[in-house]
Amino acid sequence: MAIPHYSTPGQLIQDQLDKRGWSRRILAAILGADETGINRLIAGKRPVDATMAIRLGEVFGIRPEHFLALQRRYDLAQARLVTRPDPERAKRARVYGELPVAEMIKRGWLEADNIRDLEKVEAALLKFFNSPTLDDIEVFQHSSKKTGNDSDPTPTQNAWIYRVKQIAGDMIVNRYSETALREALPKLSGLLLAPEEARKAPRILAESGVRYVIVESLPSAKVDGVAFWLEGSPVIGMTLRHDRIDNFWFVLRHEIEHILRRHGRSGTMLDVELEGERAGTGETVSREESEANEAAANFCVPKESLRRFIARKFPFFAERDILGFARTLNIHPGLVAGQLQHETKRYDRFRNHLVKIRSAVAPSAMVDGWGDVAPVGI
Repeated sequence: MAIPHYSTPGQLIQDQLDKRGWSRRILAAILGADETGINRLIAGKRPVDATMAIRLGEVFGIRPEHFLALQRRYDLAQARLVTRPDPERAKRARVYGELPVAEMIKRGWLEADNIRDLEKVEAALLKFFNSPTLDDIEVFQHSSKKTGNDSDPTPTQNAWIYRVKQIAGDMIVNRYSETALREALPKLSGLLLAPEEARKAPRILAESGVRYVIVESLPSAKVDGVAFWLEGSPVIGMTLRHDRIDNFWFVLRHEIEHILRRHGRSGTMLDVELEGERAGTGETVSREESEANEAAANFCVPKESLRRFIARKFPFFAERDILGFARTLNIHPGLVAGQLQHETKRYDRFRNHLVKIRSAVAPSAMVDGWGDVAPVGI
């Protein structure tokens, strides 16, 4: 049965009564309802619910869905009459739907007490992103930033990048020197033996003119690191989402290579899920990322030495062999373990050597997260 010419379910009911020559009192008797209720139903002052739709369907031989569809259409029309248009509503839905606003408030990034105070949240977002309007917030625009697999960063990833920029913008380091950074590589290499030695890395980078920032990752961002240039000076940001010695040194050396090769001059080199194939040099990896991955892997464990070790010991890597190989290279066995995992694709093995490192490096670095809020704009 077609229903487009009816505006309300009451009109359909009245039409059916007229066709049958029934009064409303008769319908009330058939339904076992009071006549006042039937009058309100036909007048549109009482909605047709699912139960009533079924009863009316039995009486008139009309599918209950027709009554419910008319009721929905009528309710929507009534709502449009009393609901003021708000063009900002869709915009706010986009912002709050895509950005982890609650987490940003919790982390102290936004000056707002809670997510329900929309006015304060919007003002805080504009301040955080240094934007005049919500439409101008860069996280919702395609930009020159690229992730390691050449896709655009998500709004959440962009929010993390902005936090790194905020913190780096307040840091004071030496004037950047590419020569100094290259000369710093042997110094950093000398720290690979013990986890606690990583505490010296931030100072070595600062002396080279590199601003180094650790910002805890936002939920689902899966960011490992970033490299970009701020007012002509390089910035390296890391999440340490994998609190392991092998991951720390691999990601750090990866980002350093981006800086040395001047990657990110025209945008931002964002590294997401820097593991598995994305940490290699295969055809699916971009040239910039392949170069950075190769430098990072060779820094952790010299490529040729690792190749010979695997050729001798594969497929069995005894504990004493791993320890002896690491001792020969004067590095922590966790670095050997990490590269063996990558080469053999067996990430369930050698995990006892992958010691934590954040507690060693964090005290000497600019850190935001894990309960600490970096001082910005003070």
